[in-house]
Amino acid sequence: MRQAKILYKDEDAGVLTQNDDGSFVFRYNAAWMADSKKPGICLGFPKSEKEYYSKFLFPFFYNMLPEGSNKQIVCKYNRIDKNDYFGLLLTTAKYDSIGAVRVIKIEKI
Repeated sequence: MRQAKILYKDEDAGVLTQNDDGSFVFRYNAAWMADSKKPGICLGFPKSEKEYYSKFLFPFFYNMLPEGSNKQIVCKYNRIDKNDYFGLLLTTAKYDSIGAVRVIKIEKI
């Protein structure tokens, strides 16, 4: 299992988890849900107490990934399998992302 904090405008909004079977879960943090002024991070994830589940990386996050030659370069220099979308997301979306959302790997202790 791998996890990442999802930051919205540099505030901790939720957690994206890749389960051992390759499926994904997104859940908003309790503090984010408690603040009525905090929005959903995108239209695909309206603010809700429920967990969002998918067998594949959610389209919102998939669309944050580099493509073509940029993807090849990132994968080569970071030794990431080209089909490891979550690994690619963790590498590329922590600092350099378009929009308000960033993805930060949660390191296991």
